[in-house]
Amino acid sequence: MKKLVRSLFAACALVASLAAHAQFADKTVTIVVPYAPGGAADALARVLAQRLATKLGTSVIVDNRAGASGTIGESYVAKSKPDGTTVLYDATPYSINPHLFPKMPYAADALQPLTLVALAPNVLIVKGDSPIKDVKDLVARAKAQPGKLNYASGGSGTVQRLAAELLRQRLDLDMVHVGYKSGGPAIVDVTGGQVDFMFATVAAASPLVESGKLRALAVSSPERSKRLPHVPTVAETVLPGYEAYEWHGLLLPAGVPAATVAALHKAVVEVMAENEVKQRFVEMGTQPVGSTPAEFGTFLKKEDAKWAEVVKKGGIKLD
Repeated sequence: MKKLVRSLFAACALVASLAAHAQFADKTVTIVVPYAPGGAADALARVLAQRLATKLGTSVIVDNRAGASGTIGESYVAKSKPDGTTVLYDATPYSINPHLFPKMPYAADALQPLTLVALAPNVLIVKGDSPIKDVKDLVARAKAQPGKLNYASGGSGTVQRLAAELLRQRLDLDMVHVGYKSGGPAIVDVTGGQVDFMFATVAAASPLVESGKLRALAVSSPERSKRLPHVPTVAETVLPGYEAYEWHGLLLPAGVPAATVAALHKAVVEVMAENEVKQRFVEMGTQPVGSTPAEFGTFLKKEDAKWAEVVKKGGIKLD
């Protein structure tokens, strides 16, 4: 009986695989990353692209269309032919941009969710020899010296900025934001002591934490990071319920046929379940997910509401 069940399962998997191949035969699938090469989104999109090519039996390429906080690439995909061959690999700025830009370059319903690929916590960092020993100490100093502590970020529309702003608002702290053009130079200045602290990606900060050049005070996710298991969460230290993720997800132009969506979703989720892919994601400080389109849609609505409130309350404007 068990052999029969396994045989049926294998047969079903083969049929599904053949269906996916048929959907994308002789077509090139383009994954558009609306950010510059070399970042986390670009690196992880390339991991997916390589494995998806095998899974779909076709060419899968990554096309970086950076600029305007991701809206250039987003707009390109939103206006692409809805046949499943153009996919958007986006991140948290997608949920923040509508609350910063006076007008978005594409309609609110022009993109549809495919799957939440991964969640990446940020880590609150200070210089390695900073007098700030932990996150409780940071909060205490901020309250004792209003307006004296400053924090860096890679720009107003980044999770780095809004994670710190969310902490500031929830604890009613008076701290000064120092904006940079990207996260790299911001981390450099925190390492050098020019800025007191920042929320940085785990992937970027971990090597400097491990070398002692930076001190990790807390991570922004509800659970501890597998990359930094000894570092507590903001939620368990000073602010229960706090969470701020750098999420990664795939979206499609609205109107892609349901059968095509199903085939593409199945292929992506199967790739996400591969041990090698999961390990690569964890190494880069992310938590692989692989949700249904409906689950991703619900997640996006929650993210939109959260960051809308933070942006409005903080009076945050584009740099």
